[in-house]
Amino acid sequence: MGTDGRGADSELLVAVHGAHAADLHRYALRLTGDEQHAQDVVQETLLRAWRHPEVLQRPDDAVRAWLFTVARNLVLDHLRSARHTREHVTERVPDRTEADRSQAVLDGWLVADALLQLSPEHRAVVVGAYYGGRSVAELAAEQGVPPGTVKSRMHYAMRALRLALQEKGVTA
Repeated sequence: MGTDGRGADSELLVAVHGAHAADLHRYALRLTGDEQHAQDVVQETLLRAWRHPEVLQRPDDAVRAWLFTVARNLVLDHLRSARHTREHVTERVPDRTEADRSQAVLDGWLVADALLQLSPEHRAVVVGAYYGGRSVAELAAEQGVPPGTVKSRMHYAMRALRLALQEKGVTA
């Protein structure tokens, strides 16, 4: 025990804990409905009693009243807090997270804008092949041109598309 008087206060606190902690816990549990929060309230209440040793010098009924008042105020403060009003605790984790798709949307806009700069014939070949999944033969039949023309249009369309994207600062 030190000479600062805290030893006697600590002994008083141990006695107060023994006399009131169980009732204080039941009271806090009734107010909060949450076992963990009730334990936190009791711990904080006893910590405040330790910080105010003058309270421990009062008659037992006054100490008890002070403890229950502090516990009630702690619960009310928590209920009024921004954390309580804005945060919601849940027992289960969300099923899955969803990735941020904003970059994909922006990329799509850039490609769509670049596609608009192509001639209609070049655009039809690129869109049909890359977005429609059609083969050179299928595109040739659709457009009524030989397969070699489809390949040539694809080559020049890809060059023009690359150039359009470079002008937008997208590719090197």
